[in-house]
Amino acid sequence: MLEKFLQIQSPSPEHSFQPDWHNPADCRIWIKRDDLLHPVISGNKWRKLKFALNDIQRQNVDHIISFGGGYSNHLHALGYCCHQLNIKLTAIVRGHYPVLTPMLRDLNNWGTQIEFVDKKNYQQRNDDEFLQSLNKRFPGAVIIPEGGSQHQALAGITECVNEFNRQYDYILLPVASGATMAGIINASPAGKSQVTGIAVLKGQDYLESLVNRFVDNNKQTNWQINHQYHFGGYSKSPAELQDFCQQITNKYNIPIEPVYSGKLFFALKSMLEQQSFGHKANILVLHTGGIQGSR
Repeated sequence: MLEKFLQIQSPSPEHSFQPDWHNPADCRIWIKRDDLLHPVISGNKWRKLKFALNDIQRQNVDHIISFGGGYSNHLHALGYCCHQLNIKLTAIVRGHYPVLTPMLRDLNNWGTQIEFVDKKNYQQRNDDEFLQSLNKRFPGAVIIPEGGSQHQALAGITECVNEFNRQYDYILLPVASGATMAGIINASPAGKSQVTGIAVLKGQDYLESLVNRFVDNNKQTNWQINHQYHFGGYSKSPAELQDFCQQITNKYNIPIEPVYSGKLFFALKSMLEQQSFGHKANILVLHTGGIQGSR
């Protein structure tokens, strides 16, 4: 079994969180610690890859192609999995790095073939013509989209929802490529929870369209994306956010970073202060892991 071979610690723990923040509505908070699933294959990265990798192993595929930036948590998790499973990985990386980032150094050490492309060419990563050219160059390879966001990923997110210990009024999580949020929406009982994505990049309407690609059309779950806490855009991390991440990590022993989880927890604090939730509401915060942005 793949999970046992890779030593995935599933189900991830879910525990009460009682910060000393202003909380006039007396909300109760729990954290789903998907960051503890594995020290390298962190958080929702495993959830989104699990069923794709199972299929790839069954089909005896020996080559995967995927995409990401120089700090990609997805590529890092996939690179480790491919190394452990003896599958060749070609990583198409946005930008050029004369000095490799820690994540790219790890990929190198794991035997990943890294191809750097400029921003203009990288934007073609979902175009049919570009994907066909990859299939011609690498016959038999399986292409996994950026972030692992594809329909196979939804089954892994469903498993996460099935692990929840209780019914929640609100579910908060960071959103970037959309599949994790869509999976939470699809798997949540209709009308029971408000699912709120905290945008980690500038992209009103764009992020909503990414989520809608995967949401079941018949699903009646309430959901929204809050665009107030991206701090200027993806990977933007002003001193205020960096200081906040350090405080949470030190005070509560919950490692967070400024790209994803830091913005999530900052939003939670602000929304509690603004009484954005119902009185005595039960809130779940999904810690989706990933530390490459802070390395």
